[in-house]
Amino acid sequence: MKRARGNAPWHPKPDTLVLIGQVSDVLDEYRVHWPLTLRQVFYRLVGAYDYAKTDRAYKQLGEHLNRARRAGMIPWSAIRDDGLTAVQPDLYPPWRAFLTGAFDPALADAWTPDPWTTQPHRVELWCEAAGMTPMLARAAPTVPVYSGGGFSSVTALRDAAMRISTRPTVVLHVGDHDPSGVHIFRSMAEDVTAFAEPSPVTFHRVAVLPDHITTYSLPTAPPKSTDNRAFVGLTVQAEALPPDVLSALVTAAVSACIVDRSAWDAGLRQADLDREDMREVLEVMQDVLK
Repeated sequence: MKRARGNAPWHPKPDTLVLIGQVSDVLDEYRVHWPLTLRQVFYRLVGAYDYAKTDRAYKQLGEHLNRARRAGMIPWSAIRDDGLTAVQPDLYPPWRAFLTGAFDPALADAWTPDPWTTQPHRVELWCEAAGMTPMLARAAPTVPVYSGGGFSSVTALRDAAMRISTRPTVVLHVGDHDPSGVHIFRSMAEDVTAFAEPSPVTFHRVAVLPDHITTYSLPTAPPKSTDNRAFVGLTVQAEALPPDVLSALVTAAVSACIVDRSAWDAGLRQADLDREDMREVLEVMQDVLK
């Protein structure tokens, strides 16, 4: 059978059409968390519609969503695809248009000072799955979000340590609850701590924790027989957590890192005043360019 190319009409079988309807319901429920990864959609189907939790079913779901998106049945913006890396040259419009845009008063609304300067430490959020970074960034807008993509390279770990060594830092981590995920968290924490010494760095696991399995009725699987690392219990992937639950866990973890709440709130109030001053300055600069 010839593979679909570009935008292509599709007439799925009745049972597949039911599945696409279920996917649409999942996407509607978690619209504020778009884009979702394919694996997040998969686990929502497993939990809500008893979809088969097998590698074959996961692959088939990916193929169906490929066709559904080409046919306009599923919004392109709803699903996150990873794999493309782009390097864009810095090209600009004519200088006057460039400066007019650079002094746009609307930029004042986008300006946010670092609120962690009022706290005894800064905070970073690390996650194992790169596809979840946009969602986590929305849940934690005041902290940088990094994806290790599994076992990070020693260069990446040392770079993180050099960044962290400039100031006491709390690293929050989201990863799978399985031998690999637990080992990744432990080894990263040990390596970065050693590289960053003597600067204090603290690692906290946000998800998935063992109690999350029962609390949120997450789908589980036994550890892989080929993985001999020490691990007790059943495994769960981070993407099995419902997007709203994971976002809430992350937001709560970041909030818990705020030590001096009065200084934090004062900083936010000052930022509002500074934005007004910035807007006035930008308006004057734009008048000069006219």
